[in-house]
Parts: sequence; structure tokens; C-alpha cells
Amino acid sequence: MTVLFSKDHEWLVLDGEVATIGITNHAQEQLGDVVYVELPKIGAKVDKDASIAVVESVKAASEVYVPVSGEIVAINDELTGDPALVNRDPEAAAWFFKVKLSNTGELASLMDKAAYEKFVG
Repeated sequence: MTVLFSKDHEWLVLDGEVATIGITNHAQEQLGDVVYVELPKIGAKVDKDASIAVVESVKAASEVYVPVSGEIVAINDELTGDPALVNRDPEAAAWFFKVKLSNTGELASLMDKAAYEKFVG
């Protein structure tokens, strides 16, 4: 299982041509208590680095960016009813959406876990 990270604090788990994407533990720690999540529509075509979702906390609202281009093939409806899941399990159960990749070459711009940990220092 390949896990990659973006400079915008999203994580990506690759399974064939489909990437599951969420925000990192570092991002949720910066946000504080998450109270609302707005997800994209299934079937939406997305471009790398586009703002695709919103996560709101008691402190701030933040954009969620898509680290790869493709098509949204699934969303995590559980976040709508339980946005605090982002705080409890940000890098697993609280995934935001899945993207069918249209350009696997874009993965080269992402970081592995060691590089991301160094990035957030």
C-alpha cells in the first residue's frame, strides 16, 4: 500500500488507479475540533491542487485540495453526520473522497511519510 502526502497536508493511499484522500493528523491538530465537512460530488472531474472540499472547526475553515487529477468515485458520507471523526481518526476512517487517477505522473510531486514528517518538522 502506497501512502503519499501533499504540501497542503492531504494524505493519499493508492490502490491501483484509485486514490483515497484525507487530511493529515498534523492538519487536524492545527484546525482543532472539527464541526463541519463539505464533500465534493461523485462524478466531479477534478484537477490537481484544486480546492475540492471544506473542513470547518471551532477555530477556522480550511480548504481541502485534491493532490491528483481525476474523477471523484466515492465520498465518505460518515463525515457529514460525524465530522469529529476527522479529529479521532484523520489518517484512516476519516478519509474524505476517492479519486480515479487520470495522470499517474502527478504522484511524483508528492512526499513519502519520512519527507512529510521532515516538511512539517
